[in-house]
Amino acid sequence: MITFSIVTITYNAASVVLPTLDSVLMQQHPDVEHIIIDGASQDDTLRMVRDYVRRSDEMDNGHQVVVCSEPDKGIYDAMNKGLAKASGDYVCFLNAGDRLPEADTLLNIAMEAESLGDGCLPAVLYGDTDIIDGEGRFLHHRRLSPPDKLSWRSFRQGMLVCHQAFYARRDLAQATPYDLRYRFSADVDWCIRVMKKAAGEGTSLCRVPGVIALYLREGQTTRHHRESLRERFDVMRRHYGLLTTLAMHGWFVVRNFLKKD
Repeated sequence: MITFSIVTITYNAASVVLPTLDSVLMQQHPDVEHIIIDGASQDDTLRMVRDYVRRSDEMDNGHQVVVCSEPDKGIYDAMNKGLAKASGDYVCFLNAGDRLPEADTLLNIAMEAESLGDGCLPAVLYGDTDIIDGEGRFLHHRRLSPPDKLSWRSFRQGMLVCHQAFYARRDLAQATPYDLRYRFSADVDWCIRVMKKAAGEGTSLCRVPGVIALYLREGQTTRHHRESLRERFDVMRRHYGLLTTLAMHGWFVVRNFLKKD
């Protein structure tokens, strides 16, 4: 059976972390490793995490919870720590405030990967994302939606797959640590580099039908939108070249203008 490492990054996240923990706790899939990397929180985050560990042990659901709390150099440094600890077949990042939508989400993802039946695990499993508010209420579907056929070149059109709905095979993920030069957009760069490695070895990327992640609207990138856009331009320039990046950003402007009409 396919195994999952779900990595959750926290720092003073007591106001948002509980629904994230509960969404993993309720997963019916038994082979789940939940890695919580905390940046030495000073609020109630660690108390809530300890209570989560206790509840998981009492449920005896087969899940393993790994907790590390220490200062870090930022969210992507913490993600690299989570990557290093992962032991599942696939790694996914579900940060504080984000959620798995249903109790059978991981079961369905595993079944989709296993249904290929070619003996080789896909390099990436990916699906749709819904945007929620702090109360978990549905706001809207994510504006960009993943194509049925995804490749590293697809991200020329923007980040078509949300980071939280991108399950990378562990060997590829661990061979591709996050680039700490980026403060807000290293996730975009990481997804592209993982997919490039997949293309290099000729391994497939598998679309999972339906919504597999709920993304909290007020995230780190949302709060630093302008800086994030600058970094994303640089990421695209590095991977796709300056002319292609300029042309695509021109199209983004036109596309947004047409949508307003």
